[in-house]
Amino acid sequence: MMKQLKTEIVAVGTELLLGQISNTNAQWLSQQLALFGVNVYHHTVVGDNLQRVKAIFNQAHARSDVIIVTGGLGPTDDDLTREAFQAMSGMDIVEHAPSMDKITAFFTKRGTNMTPNNRKQARVFSGASVLENHAGMAPGMIVTHEERIWVFLPGVPREMKHLASTSVFPYLQNLTGEKQVIKSMILKFIGIGESQLEHELYDLIQNQSNPTLAPLAQESGVVIRLTARHNSETEANSLLEQTKAQVEDRLGEYLFGVDEQTIEQQIIDLLKSSGKTIAAAESLTGGMFTDKLVSVSGASAACKGSIVCYDTDVKRNVLGISEEVLVEDGTVSEVCAEQMAEKVSGLLGSSYGISFTGVAGPMSIEDQQPGTVFVSIYDHMNKRSETKGYHLHGDRNSVRHRATIKGLEFLFNYLKSTLE
Repeated sequence: MMKQLKTEIVAVGTELLLGQISNTNAQWLSQQLALFGVNVYHHTVVGDNLQRVKAIFNQAHARSDVIIVTGGLGPTDDDLTREAFQAMSGMDIVEHAPSMDKITAFFTKRGTNMTPNNRKQARVFSGASVLENHAGMAPGMIVTHEERIWVFLPGVPREMKHLASTSVFPYLQNLTGEKQVIKSMILKFIGIGESQLEHELYDLIQNQSNPTLAPLAQESGVVIRLTARHNSETEANSLLEQTKAQVEDRLGEYLFGVDEQTIEQQIIDLLKSSGKTIAAAESLTGGMFTDKLVSVSGASAACKGSIVCYDTDVKRNVLGISEEVLVEDGTVSEVCAEQMAEKVSGLLGSSYGISFTGVAGPMSIEDQQPGTVFVSIYDHMNKRSETKGYHLHGDRNSVRHRATIKGLEFLFNYLKSTLE
């Protein structure tokens, strides 16, 4: 009885390589297979070319115990999965009568003529376990060849999921014996770099076994993926919680969320739970910060709105920034940022105001270099401001994006320190 299955998922279809559709089949299969303790080692995508598909199949056969193939089972000339596997394995292909009867009945019921190429969808490998497709035409197949298990599924996600859930997963669970659960948890951090985070957790990472820890850098911060294995889902979750507590003891000040939680969601939750509101004055970010907040369901209870004050006249005539500040300190300055945050709080009647001003690039402004950014928070109740200056790297849009992330980090930490 096979206890550990080294599994590979091969997606066939030129449309995947062209980026016309995303390979969501592989993502879904990997997520589901983890619940059965099945390890997915490789994702491969190959176009509709007989020789290339055959080469990929040979590669998969050499390195994997189970190969799940999605796509290439349709009626057209570019559906080459059967032909490629036959060329590799030498197995005979026969017409599956029940599948052919189903296809014929489909066209009869619709009152349309069946083109000859539709017979192709009923072709299966001799000796295969044929998986009846209740969601479409082409059946799936499970074939054993030279001690490798090959699973062939349609590429249409609805059909693939139906066959995988009803036939493939039970079959694989039978092979693995006792069900093993693989559970993951994503811990999200902001305000700390990947190298520093890895340094702080060095001993945990080096001594990891179950759960495992994997630091990953992302645009909006750093994440750690914890992965636990156990034959009990409850115990797997317990292992994750224990390791999370160890990580939190060391890096809790940077941890802002778990799994699907976002920093903007956390900010909205903090504001709503305390009955506070926020308004923004955005120059270089041009509304990106507010867009992040309002993407959260229920944000209207905490986000008053924003004023995009990209032009100096808008800062002067709408926000009411003083002429003295605009002339003497400039629009890209700590003083201007502070006035922007205070003015927008007053204009929109919010508990807090936050402002963004700076130079996105590519040219300098007011002798300030591209990447120079000021973010200010005004606290209406306490009548005080906090302002931070940043020197951010990257092209114009990267600077704007990073300024937005810095603003979210700044506001989140400020709210945590004053509201919790």
